[in-house]
Amino acid sequence: MKSVLIKNGVIIDGSREKRYTGNILLEGNRIKKIGDFHDEADKIIDASGKIVAPGFIDTHSHSDLRVLLEPFLEPKIRQGITTEILGQDGISMAPLPKEYVSSWRKNLAGLNGDSNNLSWDWETTHNYLNLISENGTGTNQLYLVPHGNIRMEAMGLDSRPATKEELEKMKEITRRELKAGAVGVSTGLIYIPCAYSLTEELVEICKVAAEFDRPLVIHQRSEADTILESMEEVITIARESGVKIHFSHFKICGKKNWDMIKDIEKLLDGCKAEGIKVSYDQYPYVAGSTMLGVIIPAWAHAGGTDKLVERLGNPKDRAKIKQDIENGIKGWDNFIDFAGFEGIFVTSVKTRANEDCIGKNLLEIAELRGKDKFDAVFDLLKEEENAVGMYDYYGKDEHVVTFMTREESNICTDGLLGGKPHPRVYGSFPRVIGKFVREMKAMTLEEAVYKMTKKSADTFKIKERGLLKEGYFADVVIFDENTTIDKGTFVDPVQYPEGISHVIINGSVVIDNYIKDEKLAGKVIRL
Repeated sequence: MKSVLIKNGVIIDGSREKRYTGNILLEGNRIKKIGDFHDEADKIIDASGKIVAPGFIDTHSHSDLRVLLEPFLEPKIRQGITTEILGQDGISMAPLPKEYVSSWRKNLAGLNGDSNNLSWDWETTHNYLNLISENGTGTNQLYLVPHGNIRMEAMGLDSRPATKEELEKMKEITRRELKAGAVGVSTGLIYIPCAYSLTEELVEICKVAAEFDRPLVIHQRSEADTILESMEEVITIARESGVKIHFSHFKICGKKNWDMIKDIEKLLDGCKAEGIKVSYDQYPYVAGSTMLGVIIPAWAHAGGTDKLVERLGNPKDRAKIKQDIENGIKGWDNFIDFAGFEGIFVTSVKTRANEDCIGKNLLEIAELRGKDKFDAVFDLLKEEENAVGMYDYYGKDEHVVTFMTREESNICTDGLLGGKPHPRVYGSFPRVIGKFVREMKAMTLEEAVYKMTKKSADTFKIKERGLLKEGYFADVVIFDENTTIDKGTFVDPVQYPEGISHVIINGSVVIDNYIKDEKLAGKVIRL
């Protein structure tokens, strides 16, 4: 059994307790000993003057497809991430009935990507997770069963409320997938087909999640104009089902909505007083990233991507879409309204014909194409069959700090891995250390490490990870607290961070003094 001795490190163990200097002996995939001792080992790492911490846990990952194609996942590992949670936003890889593969691939492409190099025949969470295990993975992987996939299997992609019989079918599917080891249920109420569901549907599904004591991870209906009503809906789901709530990428979008932050905090405080369990994750940036298709109202997506493309080619439907964007729809997050054409930038496309749009905002694309701004973006979505990624600006650093320093928060990337991505793909965790801890002094490093490790493990009941503790799995990151920082920008996002010298996953050193060993040391973790 191979052993690794980390000597003379400044240990921040993930518990929020004060740092201390000591040695850590790893044996096999476990932490064998922590303290002041002089054991020998197969490999010795001198961590003098550096922080030794538990491996970071990314609670909102979009590596779902990439892990099957490029399983080492270097953008994540280089920033100290050793464990990821897939299956986010209610739309992911499984369950996936064969009859919906073609339309679902198009629906998913703008978020997680697409590939003809996969068989797309796994059908269930059990089989998908088996495929990851067989293929190998650089990081540890957990999976949330996505509401949209559950709904699709039960009733297709119809834009209508579920019948009682369909609700029962959804509950059966949810139970099956949780038994297969899914860590919880996710939904994304701005994404198709989740957006068509009523509150009652989510309550019923979440009753099953509550039976298993697993959370609902939710991209809520609004993060902008109607965020308070949206949060009230989520609280109702928790109250009526008994499920624990974990809000995805928590934030408030749009300058005109910034004055709602105090009311948002009151709702969170009210949950605590009522005994409703609420947590959330957050990335440390003032711009978000998702699929460009979210700028189109939900009704235009009804029936799936093929129907959306058809409507974008129909002058009457196109005029109605433009009208709805200009006038808004109550309860719908209008990205054009809060970010503007000038604040939304394309990060990825499917075809070579539109690669010149990558890195440009929607106004620049309109100018490039010599078209009206609405026509330019509608044509782009039509030509790319909705497989377009984007990022958008929405907030301020002080708002990031407000939410980051609350007890409910932990850190994530929410990183979309295709094209010219949001820099959070490469830098979320080191940015917290460098910008928010060292430069802004928003919190202590001990608190930040807790929010990257133990807090996340506790929220998702990930056993024996998230702490440097004897007997726990040997997931470890070593970094320089004085130099660690993200390097990627929105202009040049594909840059690895500085300061993270070693990453150890299940006892295997995969980054050794900044040099990678592409060993696939990760494991699939099923609850």
